[in-house]
Amino acid sequence: MSETRLRQAFVEVLGVPQDIEWSSLKYRGIEEWDSVAHMQLVAEIEDAFNIMIDTQDVIDMSSYEVTKTILAKYGVAFD
Repeated sequence: MSETRLRQAFVEVLGVPQDIEWSSLKYRGIEEWDSVAHMQLVAEIEDAFNIMIDTQDVIDMSSYEVTKTILAKYGVAFD
């Protein structure tokens, strides 16, 4: 469930396809994931999981995989 919500946030904000290689998705690794989209993504993730992400974690959110690790700090579990 959490994985699906997180992926949906990326799909909605970045417009990436559902079948993208998620482990290779990195900030500035695709044209769509620029600084503006990054902040939109953070807002979408915060809404999806009802959390507030600290500034340092926003800065550190450099890939899909790192995002999952950061969300775990906020109690979001991934199977």
